[in-house]
Amino acid sequence: MKKIAFIALSGVRAHNAELSKLGLTLPGFVDRNRIIASLPSLGLLTLAGLTPDQFEISCHEIADLKMLPSLPVDFDLVAIGTFTAQFYEACDVADYYRAKNIPVVMGGITVTSLREQAKEHCTSVVIGEGELLWPELLADFERGYLKPFYVTSREFDLADAPMPRFDLLDPDKYNRLTVQTSRGCPHQCEFCASSILLTPRYKVKPVEKVIAEIRAIKNIWARPFIEFADDNSFVHREHYKKLLRELAVENVRWFTEADIRVAEDDELLALIRDSGCQQILIGLESPRRTSLYGVEMKSNWKLRQQDYYQSAIEKIQSYGITVNGCFILGLDGDTRDVFADVLDFVRDSALYEVQVTFMTAFPGTPLYARLKKEGRILHDRAWELCTLFDINFQPKNMSVAELQAGFLGLVKELYSAEETRSRRAGFKRRLKVSPHFGRNARRGESSLAV
Repeated sequence: MKKIAFIALSGVRAHNAELSKLGLTLPGFVDRNRIIASLPSLGLLTLAGLTPDQFEISCHEIADLKMLPSLPVDFDLVAIGTFTAQFYEACDVADYYRAKNIPVVMGGITVTSLREQAKEHCTSVVIGEGELLWPELLADFERGYLKPFYVTSREFDLADAPMPRFDLLDPDKYNRLTVQTSRGCPHQCEFCASSILLTPRYKVKPVEKVIAEIRAIKNIWARPFIEFADDNSFVHREHYKKLLRELAVENVRWFTEADIRVAEDDELLALIRDSGCQQILIGLESPRRTSLYGVEMKSNWKLRQQDYYQSAIEKIQSYGITVNGCFILGLDGDTRDVFADVLDFVRDSALYEVQVTFMTAFPGTPLYARLKKEGRILHDRAWELCTLFDINFQPKNMSVAELQAGFLGLVKELYSAEETRSRRAGFKRRLKVSPHFGRNARRGESSLAV
């Protein structure tokens, strides 16, 4: 029986020494980064679910290349997935196994963007949605000939999504596991790779498949914390209302990402509340209209929503659903006063949680292409800086040093014990009098009623 190893690179870490030092006392700003780094690779688990029983498969994670010599080498094929910041480490892993005459396959969003560079280190590169190409690659592997590139012009239908091999995981290693309920995003932001590179349209996974995946996770973790691995949940509201009604009886806690429009629908918010949602992450990007201009490639949708940001946050949180508001520093419209503007907005909006990152030019994105054309990429092909907490471009209206200093000052304020306590206390205080939560909600509505 031929053996296939699925290897994921994990352990993303910032190279910014000052931020890393701050993380020892102000961990809030890196919490999300650590969570992402500790998530299992859903892409590799999905390919494992597509792999026929005639192969013996195993999953491995590498947080540090020092682990590499301790991994087994009795494989017939190795498949590698990675975040952008660890691309070069993934290439080192590929070189390690190829040196032992083991064919290596690389794929995913980053590799799709860096296909030629990746090919220098592996046998085959899978470009785009891997579900369409993995069966073909395995057939070629059994015939003893792997193509250098696997690519298709077809689009994958999530109705055909396989069951990821969650049974290969040790749930004690993670604080959450991922389930994908949709793919793509209608907004097409200039800085976002996934919704642009993987699929030209927004698509959803059938409700019954999502519930089946959640039940598969519950087989290894009785009451799990689920992260929906979506770029933007709830775009198709009626579909999600059906999903949420089913989810409400599964007794799981969950987290997802969405846009500010979720605040428009009270029925949807009530269903989100009653189905176990702990938090929604929303990419607000900036409190400044000038900074939001041009964020999306086809429209200024977020700019047009900016006047409603605060009322939308208040509405969502009134249902007991915490909002993690995300802000990007270094946008072209940002000046040196943007840091004070973000701090004031966070305080005024009563956000429960906040995430701040640097604008990051990821490979394959329109943002990277534009900044490279403008001569604003600081170090070409320095993919290790794509951590969201390192600067890899020249800001338009301030120096790199000013962006760095302003960011450091902001995170010291945002994640201080006093500010954090104030945000938590404000959320709890408002929740006590909210008509949408607790006893008040139960008197006035039944969110599961259709």
